[in-house]
Amino acid sequence: MKKLLTSILIATLVLTVFAGCGGSPSPAPQAPAAPDPQEPAAPVFDFNVNREIIVVSRESGSGTRGAFIELTGVQVTVDGNTTDMTSPEATIGNGTNAIMTNVAGDTYAIGYISTGSINDSIKPVSIDGVAPTAENVLAGNYVIARPFIIVTADNLEPVAEDFINFILSAQGQQIAAERYIPVDLSAPAFQSNGASGTVVIGGSTSVAPVMERLREAYIAINPGANIEVHGTGSGAGITGAIDGLLDIGMSSREIRESEMEQLDRQITIAMDGIAVIVNNNNPITNLTSEQVREIFTGELTRWADVQ
Repeated sequence: MKKLLTSILIATLVLTVFAGCGGSPSPAPQAPAAPDPQEPAAPVFDFNVNREIIVVSRESGSGTRGAFIELTGVQVTVDGNTTDMTSPEATIGNGTNAIMTNVAGDTYAIGYISTGSINDSIKPVSIDGVAPTAENVLAGNYVIARPFIIVTADNLEPVAEDFINFILSAQGQQIAAERYIPVDLSAPAFQSNGASGTVVIGGSTSVAPVMERLREAYIAINPGANIEVHGTGSGAGITGAIDGLLDIGMSSREIRESEMEQLDRQITIAMDGIAVIVNNNNPITNLTSEQVREIFTGELTRWADVQ
């Protein structure tokens, strides 16, 4: 009897193991359900309005900074003395590319650049409901706008005079119109004097891109000319022209009376707006002029303050 019971137990155990190894296959894993097309997509980035505003400003001496602080009220004048009230906590960028890199790389940053330098890496915002476009600057509707100026001392070489004539000609103004606002599209066609030699130009990094385009077009007409363009900031451009280190200085701010006393002439070659820019993940699309002033002086410190 014991042998019979043992045999039955062994047979049962074998059948159980067999069923576990060779029985019906486990059900296949289920594929995840397709998203409901009616449901809104999840946001790409959850912007935290309680985060600190990271102010990014140009360096001292920059024409863009000089124009920006004057036009937005960040610069104040008391008893004839002007003071730049830019927040001491601001990150400083030397040149347009530095400002764009800082803002593109920090979700909570805000800065300012020439409207002609705007690209997809950052987002310009409207000011008082007005977008920073050439049309709005020309119409006088966009409030943060400034001139692009060149300055010279006296006794320019003929080749430098020829290049200035090209800038102010119909061809030169058409080039300026590609990204900025020309001052005279009805100017006469250019006729070169054929002079040869080197012209050294330096100054505003905002003016430099259009000056490079003008240089290329002029050399195609007058290959005997060698035009050097250096982006060093408006202050350095004006000083360089005064000191005779530059044939032509570039400025994106108005020339001071004390500076003009040491120069021969200043010429406005185009107009430009200054765009306030934020990171592409920032939902802000419009700021008031007062909010801009308060952000850059450090009175408003968190994004929740400007919602």
